[in-house]
Amino acid sequence: MKRKNAAIRYLPVILLLIFLLTGCTASGPAQSLPAERTTFAMDTLMELKAYCGDDVLDRCVERIAELEKIFSVTDPESEIYSLNDTGTSVLGNDASILLKEALSLCERTGGALDISIYPVVRAWGFTTGEYRIPAKEELAELRKRVDYSKVEMNGSSVSIPDGMMIDLGSVAKGYCSDCLAEMLKEAGVKSALLNLGGNIYALGTKPDGTKWNIGIQDPNGSGYLGVLKASDLAVITSGGYERYFEENGKVYWHIMDPATGEPASSGLISVSVIGSRGVVCDGLSTALFVMGLDRAAQMWRDSEDFEAVFVTDTGSIYITEGLKDDFHTAGAYASEEIQVITHE
Repeated sequence: MKRKNAAIRYLPVILLLIFLLTGCTASGPAQSLPAERTTFAMDTLMELKAYCGDDVLDRCVERIAELEKIFSVTDPESEIYSLNDTGTSVLGNDASILLKEALSLCERTGGALDISIYPVVRAWGFTTGEYRIPAKEELAELRKRVDYSKVEMNGSSVSIPDGMMIDLGSVAKGYCSDCLAEMLKEAGVKSALLNLGGNIYALGTKPDGTKWNIGIQDPNGSGYLGVLKASDLAVITSGGYERYFEENGKVYWHIMDPATGEPASSGLISVSVIGSRGVVCDGLSTALFVMGLDRAAQMWRDSEDFEAVFVTDTGSIYITEGLKDDFHTAGAYASEEIQVITHE
């Protein structure tokens, strides 16, 4: 059995960053080089680069550790673990905010995102590394516990049915990037690039005033398929290549379709969502992957808060109309025709 697990890799592969860091910040003393911090949290390597004092990034690293302690589904001391263990809990501020956001995204996507899918994901071994293909009967039984609408939330008080377990991993890094970006803004930072395991937030512009260049990973290789120009935006990708195992020549990835309890098979192999809020982009990147191109395109048409890049299993690249001036193909895809999804 071949395995690939993002948790044991030391270089993020969801997105490849192109750092063009020159000049000085618009506030404070001139800096030719950014402050940098690297930390391993939320099951991934995180890299922070910002034109600011070291103490600001130190506080960001502390905030990451704090949020991981709250949201972890495997740490017995976390608020989410406690909720799953007892079925009821009074959550703190961050957990309450994120759970409310997550449930809203579940409803918005018609259950294509469902935070109660955790027992199914665990049965496939993606939380333990002990990969297996569950029997149809086992999946049918587990799916009876998957229904985000049965999570009862009254303020910070939450309860879930017996046997249900929730996991906020599909939105946690996006929420974390939003928190860090706000911290940096409050500290007067105008130029920073946050890479939370390929979950990117581009704060402001590069010091020379131009937009950040962010390379989107080739889902079929080690290079990148295109470059996106971004400023004050989150760029978050979900792809089957992030974490998977292979058995008898078939690939099984970690992105589950709540409707089947099996790895999503929608014709998409990569979805990048771009918007001003990381938590929304994080949740939608998973949901749109599950939906497939047609439903995902319609959701974009019905929305006003995100743009997207889609890669199909035939290698075709689709982008939403709002990206046509800021995205271009590169590398092996340089000559690939980009198909633009419009509102018509």
